[in-house]
Amino acid sequence: MNVQVIERDGQPEYAVLPWAQYQALLQAAGGTPEVAAVAVAASKPALSQLTAVREAKGMSAELLARNVGISPHYLSMIESGERQPDAAIQRALAWHLGVGGWEVQP
Repeated sequence: MNVQVIERDGQPEYAVLPWAQYQALLQAAGGTPEVAAVAVAASKPALSQLTAVREAKGMSAELLARNVGISPHYLSMIESGERQPDAAIQRALAWHLGVGGWEVQP
C-alpha cells in the first residue's frame, strides 16, 4: 500500500493514499464513502465556492482563518461575498485548501 503520512509537530496527523486503495479499504471494512463532492472546474473554483470547498475538505472556518492568518470574522465576510480578499490571501486560501487558485470573478 502506498501511503503518505503528513506530520505536524513531529506527530502523524494525516494519511494520504491513492483513491483506488481508499475505495478498497472502505469496501473491505464494509463501509461506503461519505465524501462531499464539490465540482471544481480545472481545479480552480470560483471564490463564491469557498465555503463549499472548505466544508468538503472537512475544515472549520476557525481553523482555515487561523492557518491563513486572518480573523474568522473576516473569513466569514469573504465567504459571504461582503469582502474581496487581496491576492496574497487568495493564494493562502487556495494553498491551505489544496486547490489551484481561484477563478477571477467579474
